[in-house]
Amino acid sequence: MVITLFAIFIHALLTSPVFSTLQVLLPNSQDGWWNYKMYLPPLSPEEEFVSTWKYRKSLLRERVGVVDADVVCFQEVSPLTFKEDFAFMTDDLGYDGVELFRKGRFRPATFWKKNRVELISPAQHKDRTMLTTFRLLGDNDEGKAAPLQIMEKDSSSENWHVLNCHLQAGKNGGRRVRQIVEGISTAFKLAKKLKERDPTNLKLIVCGDFNGGQDCGAVQYLEKGSIGPDFLEDGDAVSSKEKLLPLSSPMIDAVAADGLVDRTPPATLVVSELISLMVDDGKVETCYINPHFSTVVLERLHRIYNNLASVSGEGSAKQMGKADVERWLTIINGKVGRGTEFRNAAKFMGWAPPTELEESGDESRNTSNKSDKKEERPPIVIPDDGILTLDDFVAVYLSELREGKFWGIAWDLATLGEPLPVNDVFVARYDRVYCSTSLTPTAVMDFQCDIPCPNKAEPSDHLPVAVSFQAIR
Repeated sequence: MVITLFAIFIHALLTSPVFSTLQVLLPNSQDGWWNYKMYLPPLSPEEEFVSTWKYRKSLLRERVGVVDADVVCFQEVSPLTFKEDFAFMTDDLGYDGVELFRKGRFRPATFWKKNRVELISPAQHKDRTMLTTFRLLGDNDEGKAAPLQIMEKDSSSENWHVLNCHLQAGKNGGRRVRQIVEGISTAFKLAKKLKERDPTNLKLIVCGDFNGGQDCGAVQYLEKGSIGPDFLEDGDAVSSKEKLLPLSSPMIDAVAADGLVDRTPPATLVVSELISLMVDDGKVETCYINPHFSTVVLERLHRIYNNLASVSGEGSAKQMGKADVERWLTIINGKVGRGTEFRNAAKFMGWAPPTELEESGDESRNTSNKSDKKEERPPIVIPDDGILTLDDFVAVYLSELREGKFWGIAWDLATLGEPLPVNDVFVARYDRVYCSTSLTPTAVMDFQCDIPCPNKAEPSDHLPVAVSFQAIR
């Protein structure tokens, strides 16, 4: 559920321009229907407006406007209503340049102000990363945008590369490493193609949601300069061979740069602490390694099932039939037909996708168009005579657990009358900003919250980060 804002501030009179980043993370659009589940305890009917995109967008607009960024990198943006949802960026805040990631349900997107920066090369779209490369613009004597005057004859030395990242979540340390390696390699290759003076020391900023903390492979690759098969994450090797950073030096953790600010960098993920209550061993370090429910959760799921079940089974036990399942899904998801709980329950109850489309003599239906083929496939439905057993009901939620949807499970339990005794807050620094050694961080802006996010004041479960950079000549 991530949106990252990357902000660039330019001071044309400086020989070294200043860059700044701001990160704000949240889902958007009608495709983010589950947003209300991010709020614990569940919002009252009078408070439900807080979880709407309209309200959260107002918070986001205010924050972006105050920062007055030059380049803004969003993540986990739905393309369905992208133009409508983010029209405020252009109409209200003046971001007239935009690049939307070309595929995926949720995508990175980068906005910029054309009177401050110029996109000099087509954006590079990779696996959950998007690279944009800019040249800075200053003001000419008439107050109009003009190329920033620089001392060097080689203007390519003033290219600034911005890698917008939203690395894979869950037990996917190897993929996260591959994603960041690919993104950095793409920037390095583009610097060579643009004939930059030293591609190993290009001006590169990497920002976004790493979906992992200090000890994850992707972070270690940037900070150490290499990673190999001996490095384990969630019990698995993240690489089959050593991978080297194609830069002259490891990257700098901008928020924690030496001599910048004398403090521990604040957490960017602030949510209800659920793992100790939900997972059998209660350890963050192992919560993605084939996790199982704690007794506390199992007892609650059993009671919920027994309260929902109305179909006579063996002996005196009741089971959940179609009507029971539809009632349960309506309570937790608002309606039947959406969510992985619905899809998995339907499969447990006997629904199966067709192995192939039925043959048809109608030539108009015999088409190679993929979208037409999808339309011919029957929708997922709850079978009329299907039964969802207790074990299947638990398995539906176990699948949610193994996808890292702790927040969704906790919300469902609370809404179904079995809330967990949540008292603590989980904090982590998943959202990071790195720069190459050709840049130096000059200022950082911290955002802090000591209660679970999102909330009325924070539109996301992640907090923003802002950093200023200056080029080293």
